[in-house]
Amino acid sequence: MTEVWFYHLEQTALEQALPELLEKTLARGWKAVVRAREAGRIEHLDQWLWTYRDDSFLPHAPAGEPHAERQPILLTTGQENPNGAEALFLLDGAEPGPLDGYARAMVLFDGRDEAALAVARAQWSALKAAGAAMSYWKQQGRGWEKQ
Repeated sequence: MTEVWFYHLEQTALEQALPELLEKTLARGWKAVVRAREAGRIEHLDQWLWTYRDDSFLPHAPAGEPHAERQPILLTTGQENPNGAEALFLLDGAEPGPLDGYARAMVLFDGRDEAALAVARAQWSALKAAGAAMSYWKQQGRGWEKQ
């Protein structure tokens, strides 16, 4: 069964937190799908993940690019998992859809945004009612802390 981890962002923006989590995912030998609700978010992340650090980048591609199945990180607004990813990252209230095939799904949400909090609470309730194994991580000054 897929583990579902909720990441409550309070100290940094998504652009700082997501690359760190993606690096940890790749270090495990896992592939990732990053799903957002809007194509504009995907376009932004496509550029950001190449340049977020001067000394590194995260290999990735948007889902519409050739050879999507080879990508370690696939950016999409769709429900597909063509790269056989073990990790699913859900941004901006993106719908989880079927979680079969994923070892872990991570819901990242901005704790300073009331609308984002409401969506995350609704997703938590729906996934818990469906029997998902759940964890909640809150961003603290010294890093992530499981609550």
